[in-house]
Amino acid sequence: MSIATTSVKIGRRPSPVTLTDAATTKVAQLLEQEGNDELALRVAVRPGGCSGYSYEMYFDTEVADDDVVREFGDVKVVVDGASAELLTGSTLDYSDGLQGAGFHIENPNASRTCGCGSSFS
Repeated sequence: MSIATTSVKIGRRPSPVTLTDAATTKVAQLLEQEGNDELALRVAVRPGGCSGYSYEMYFDTEVADDDVVREFGDVKVVVDGASAELLTGSTLDYSDGLQGAGFHIENPNASRTCGCGSSFS
């Protein structure tokens, strides 16, 4: 009797989202204001919005088994498995100007975005 085996390469999944230096600095400042060392930035994609999906970002202390966790300096970023597929290759940036101030996600997987910048398909 022979047993067939399959070789599976287990490795680190690619980072779903990368933070720019400006985003890392701003998130670190916001985390410091919260005063809880257990908090991480959770970036997620949810159904909805005018283009089909919308981005969600919030601080979270929970980390599930299928979450992808990456660190950028002192900032821990957590992305759930389903969102990671839609975000792979994305960049989170922060700008502090008179026009367009805030966080912005550049997502190469988005085929269409809405005018508000928080929804894509």
